[in-house]
Amino acid sequence: MAGAEIDRLMQMLARLPGLGPRSARRTALHLLKRRDTALEPLLAALTEVRDRVRSCSVCGNLDTRDPCAVCSDPRRDPGLLCVVADVDDLWALERTRAFPGRYHVLGGVLSALDGIGPEDLSVASLVSRAASQDVAEVILALSATVDGQTTAHYVADRLRECSVRISGLAHGVPIGGELDYLDDGTLSQALRARRPV
Repeated sequence: MAGAEIDRLMQMLARLPGLGPRSARRTALHLLKRRDTALEPLLAALTEVRDRVRSCSVCGNLDTRDPCAVCSDPRRDPGLLCVVADVDDLWALERTRAFPGRYHVLGGVLSALDGIGPEDLSVASLVSRAASQDVAEVILALSATVDGQTTAHYVADRLRECSVRISGLAHGVPIGGELDYLDDGTLSQALRARRPV
């Protein structure tokens, strides 16, 4: 139906998260029909991102400067260090504007099925940061999946040699959540993590 170039564009778009073959085809058609208003600005943005965005040498965040805006912000509390699996988790926490400290991106979670071991994550640099800086508390903000919790336990064990408080995110009933719609694991965790009112 389409030339090799268009077919390649659709294949590349289909590799993006959240886009399947049909969504990739619609996106490719949209870009091609609106070259001046959609395709050209997208190409310019992609080129700029490719040329300017780097991984922060301190925390692992993505930014155009190194250290990143979070690490170089003097208003941030250096005593609080939040450990996340990936940059998208860091960005999600930043959207809340609720965390005043700094971050450390592990670069994933331990996963035997995917062949990701401790040496594939930035745990050693985390331990070094926690031991050498004025870090008072490390918050393990890892997912409630088996791999996320395995990683949290591993990281907590590695941090025991540092004199820092180790905490984790609360799990349980989400704000606005109705009990009837929650899974058994979430309800069980909510009961175990109950607090005085």
